[in-house]
Amino acid sequence: MTLDPAFQVFLGDCRIRVERALHQWLPPDSTQPVRLHGAMRYAALGDGKRVRPVLVYAAGQALGARPECLDAAACAVELIHAYSLVHDDLPAMDDDDLRRGRATCHKAYDEATAILAGDALQTLAFRVLCEDDELCVNRADRLRMIAELAHASGSRGMAGGQALDMEATGREIDLAQLENLHIHKTGALILASVRLGGLAAGASSDARMSGLERYAKCIGLAFQVRDDVLDVEGDTAVLGKTRGKDAATDKATYPALIGLDAAREMTQRLIDEALDNIATFDDAADPLRQLAHYIVGRTR
Repeated sequence: MTLDPAFQVFLGDCRIRVERALHQWLPPDSTQPVRLHGAMRYAALGDGKRVRPVLVYAAGQALGARPECLDAAACAVELIHAYSLVHDDLPAMDDDDLRRGRATCHKAYDEATAILAGDALQTLAFRVLCEDDELCVNRADRLRMIAELAHASGSRGMAGGQALDMEATGREIDLAQLENLHIHKTGALILASVRLGGLAAGASSDARMSGLERYAKCIGLAFQVRDDVLDVEGDTAVLGKTRGKDAATDKATYPALIGLDAAREMTQRLIDEALDNIATFDDAADPLRQLAHYIVGRTR
């Protein structure tokens, strides 16, 4: 898809900022234990979409935050995302060999190192929120951010969603069950990204947060539906991961449950609803609007 030039610049700036923060916080791969630190950097750095950090920056900008006040939250949420991918790819879970166009962490290193790398990336995320001096918030909001990310990552959020996904594999579930699964597995961290951006902007009591949260819930689900569609019609070389893996492993997906055309239509409805929820925001929210269009039109 063709991106708006201003949004392309915004995406590039966000990716540069979060990559710089990741480099700053990840231990050098020359530091003992070198193999573990190498695996952490392998998993977190490189060619990622960085959708969640971009959401932190976009939500924070919409509420008036300076970019430097958002770096810690963007870095923390990407570390959590990276850890989740390392663990999801393991043979005991999704058993994937390819991620972001290269070997998954447990293939590039080994299973034990990958497990430890995921563990260490997760804990590093909370260290960033605890210690980053550039985070422009008071102690109460810093604690709220830590609690928000912990909730989104745990059994009531992303980890719980992965458990539901594994339980649903090879079973027939209905649309409500599938939506609940993905609200937790994918949607929880996307919602947390927007909330973290708002909290980093000092906007915990801002009335506009409710609209941003509804926006995030819609695009979180739309992101997953689009992922399911791409698993059917995408190209492995473009996706950076194995096409058709969902069907091969009998995963519960939207195309399998409601059909490919209905899944595409559902994605567009969710994006339209997301945009309606930020319709009253000014031009500072344009990156949020463009990000919604990016999600529905992406090919990877």
